[in-house]
Amino acid sequence: MYKKILLAVDGSEHSKRAANHAINVASLVPEAKVEIISVIDLSKVKTEVLHGELKQKRQQALEEIKSWFEKENVSHELKIERGDPGPTIVSYANKHKFDLVVIGSCGLNSLQEMVLGSVSHKVAKRVHCPVMIIK
Repeated sequence: MYKKILLAVDGSEHSKRAANHAINVASLVPEAKVEIISVIDLSKVKTEVLHGELKQKRQQALEEIKSWFEKENVSHELKIERGDPGPTIVSYANKHKFDLVVIGSCGLNSLQEMVLGSVSHKVAKRVHCPVMIIK
């Protein structure tokens, strides 16, 4: 069923919950493989350089997520991409023909989502496979 799964993470609590769901889904299919994608938003690179602690927190979160996959013996691979998160995830998912995309909800309120659009909403609308959005 879902043999090729893309998990989009940013180190947030929402993406950690999404990681747990991706592990659960992948555990159901012995030959499943999860690609974990983390997109470095180019518009925020200066801020992260100036505030090294943000970069360090993201790296720690990615290491934590990877350790969960290793603990559960789920095949995985980490990919780091650069760009605007929504379009970058969509492009990557469609180019590599995944069976499922798992992404955390970012928790915007309805006004913020209407004005800004959420990454998870953009991904769900434009990816050519099922998308699981984890709240």
